[in-house]
Formats: sequence, C-alpha cells, structure tokens
Amino acid sequence: MEVLGIESSCDETGAAVVNEKKEICSNVLWTQIKMHTPFGGVVPEIAARAHLERIDEIVREAMEKAGIGFEDLSAVAVSAGPGLIGGVIVGVMTAKAICAAHRLPFVALNHLEGHALTARLTGEVEFPFLLLLVSGGHCQILAVKGVGQYEKLGGTMDDSAGEAFDKVSKMLGLGYPGGPKIEAAAKKGNASRFEFPVPMKGRPGCDFSFSGLKTSVRHTIEQLTGKAPGAEILPEEEMRRELTEQEICDIAASFQAAVLKTVKDRLEHAVKIFKSRFPTGKDLVVAGGVASNTALRGMLTELAEKNKLQFTAPPVNLCTDNAVMVAWAGLERFREGLTDSLDFKARPRWPLDASRPGKK
Repeated sequence: MEVLGIESSCDETGAAVVNEKKEICSNVLWTQIKMHTPFGGVVPEIAARAHLERIDEIVREAMEKAGIGFEDLSAVAVSAGPGLIGGVIVGVMTAKAICAAHRLPFVALNHLEGHALTARLTGEVEFPFLLLLVSGGHCQILAVKGVGQYEKLGGTMDDSAGEAFDKVSKMLGLGYPGGPKIEAAAKKGNASRFEFPVPMKGRPGCDFSFSGLKTSVRHTIEQLTGKAPGAEILPEEEMRRELTEQEICDIAASFQAAVLKTVKDRLEHAVKIFKSRFPTGKDLVVAGGVASNTALRGMLTELAEKNKLQFTAPPVNLCTDNAVMVAWAGLERFREGLTDSLDFKARPRWPLDASRPGKK
C-alpha cells in the first residue's frame, strides 16, 4: 500500500510517498521562505502563485524518487484545509486531477490531522494519546482517540504560540520565521533578566493566551529604546541599532521562558483531564512547527516523566509543514476505509475536533 501526499496549505510546496511499512519512499519539499521574508510574513497571493508554478514539478519528482507510477498508488491524499485558501485549492485540484485520470481514491485531509498523526509514523504511539499542537497558526491541546476522532481540551483565545514568536521576532529585528530566530537568540541570553507575565497561569481549564505576553514584550522594548508607549515599532534595521545585541538575546530568552511556563501550566491541567477520561492512554505527543524548539522538547520530556507518560516528538524536519505527514495520515484514513468524493471543497477553516469521519 503506497499513498501520495500533497501539501500546499501555506508556504511549503510538498509531495511525498509513504507505504504501510512506515517507509518514506520519497519526500520533496520546496520552501517559499525567501519569497516572503522581505514582507515579514506569508503573502497569500504570492504563495498561491508559487504553488501553482511548482506543484507539478514537485509531484513528478516525488514519484520518480519513489520509483513508482501513478498506477501503483493505493490513494492520493492532500491538505484540503485549513490554510491559505489559494494554496489549498492548488493542492486539492492537483490531487483531484491525478485521482480522476488514474481512477484512484481521493483523501481530503485536515492539515492538522497530518501533524497529529506524524508521531505514529516515526514512533510507537497508540490511541488514545494526549496531543499538544503548536504552530504558526494553531495552539491547542487534544485527546486523540483514533483516526478522525479528536476531542479538544483547550485552545488559544487569541494568538497562537508560533504567531507570538513571529511577532516578537519582528519587534526585535530578528526577521522571519520567528521561531528559529528567537530560539537561537535565546541560547545566548539571560532568561531571568526580564520578568514577563505567564498568561492564564493557575486558571482552570487548558486554554492559552499569548496576546498579553506579546504586549509586555513590546512595552519592555519601548522602555529600553525610550519610545512613547504605543508608538510604532521601529523597522527591523533601526531596531537593531536601538537595542544592544545582549538586550535582544535577553528579551528573546525571557520571552521564550514565559511561553514555556504557560505551556507547562496549561498541559499540567490537560494531563489530569486526559488521565481521568482516558486511563489507558500513555503517550504525550507534540506536533507542529513550534515542536522543533529544543527548549520546549526538554520541558515536555520532564513533564511527561513526572506524569508517567511516554513523550514523543517527530523528527525536526517533519514538524514544520511537509507532505510526508499528509501521505501518512492519508494512508491511515484510507486503511480505515475513509475516502472522499471529488466534489469535496477546499476549506480555509476546519477545526480538527470537527473533522468528519469520511465516506466508507
């Protein structure tokens, strides 16, 4: 059983082939980061056009590297949402065309389900498991009961963790994408120099909030640079001249520490809820782009050990958007008999806990 996965939901164009033996037969990924860096974030129109220009070439290369033809595939899976709708449509229409031409089953995958199930490809993770999903657009905690079966325990009330990293990175003049930039600077900084708030700490439930933390960072920068509260943040190149290198690193370290404290507090609540509802569950899994952060992984490892859970994280290269996760999750759905008709419509928004079971 071999499944082709196609990813184009944001700024990565990818295609990959995975089989039921958990072998990655091919993995081709083209990133648009250089195209969006001058704008400090992803520009949807630029992203959609770039996907359209490259996707045929990417799919062709993935099939060639896998050493198979379309007739050898069991199904084609594609990120059908959530995401930037222009890019999502490019991927969905490409997958539909392949399925129609070669009479293959079509799997319209919730992009977040791809992240959620990657740990089952790269590790020995069984249902049910507790999932922390952290990326540029999402921050939530879910109980994963099975393929297509998700129970949301908590989510962000404003910004996602990844979005907060991006915005703080821009304030500090570190550039885009923010996650790796902040992490690199934090390694050279003093995390105790600035005492930033830990949003939602001690409150009931498992919801997140990062907006207040981001605002606190901004106020600190204003104080250090002598700018009036609420004044426009300086352009990146000017910000670097206003702040010393050590100040930038110390702010990055202190901000990252506050994020980790927030995540830890929220997860401690989630673990108690998860264990009470799913006593057979024994895995804590992290997924999404922010899951590549080594400090976050270290904190989660300790938290899992403390609560007698097994911690699992995908390899760093499979944390950010990629087609391997799409192919694998598509294979999991296909194996359960969950496929979709070719009239499926791409979705810009699609909560994971509202994911439908598909058609058997």
